Amino acid sequence: MKCEDFIVWRRPRLGAVTKHPKVDFADYERQLSSMQAILQAIQQAYLGTRERAVIVLEGWDTAGKGGVVRRLGWALDPRSFKVHPISAPSSHDRGKHYLQRFWEKLPEHGQIVVFDRSWYGRVLVERVEKFASPREWRRGYEEINQFERALVVDGTRVTKIFAYHARGANSAVQGPTERSVETLEAIL
Repeated sequence: MKCEDFIVWRRPRLGAVTKHPKVDFADYERQLSSMQAILQAIQQAYLGTRERAVIVLEGWDTAGKGGVVRRLGWALDPRSFKVHPISAPSSHDRGKHYLQRFWEKLPEHGQIVVFDRSWYGRVLVERVEKFASPREWRRGYEEINQFERALVVDGTRVTKIFAYHARGANSAVQGPTERSVETLEAIL
């Protein structure tokens, strides 16, 4: 298996994805260890600098997002690695602009922050669940683009990961390790 098997060169349509590279568990463990070492080096390089990063983790329910965060985060220093699980907006949050809760959790200099779910919820979940009106979620597309542009212009590195199940995978019979292996296959 080669890294090229997992590189996305253009915007994919998930329904059209047919190639699902497989990773055996021993190879997964080696790659995980390598990824953790790389993240440790990045984290150490960020300390004491103005550098900061945001990792946006989105995906289907039970796709293994939490397992990915735990496995990657085990190797990192929690003082400069933060994870913010995002759920449906509370009544307090609904009284503010929907991006406000994300602005408040952005990384400080020298930090890496993971959003387990993100601002894309406005045009995904909030749209489907009718938490946002059609006018609000349509406006959300441009607001999200402006928000991300502002982060990048300010020097924040933004990495987006979408975790999914391979067609035919049954999460009800898979355990957390199997789901995380499958999700990391998509990322690696």
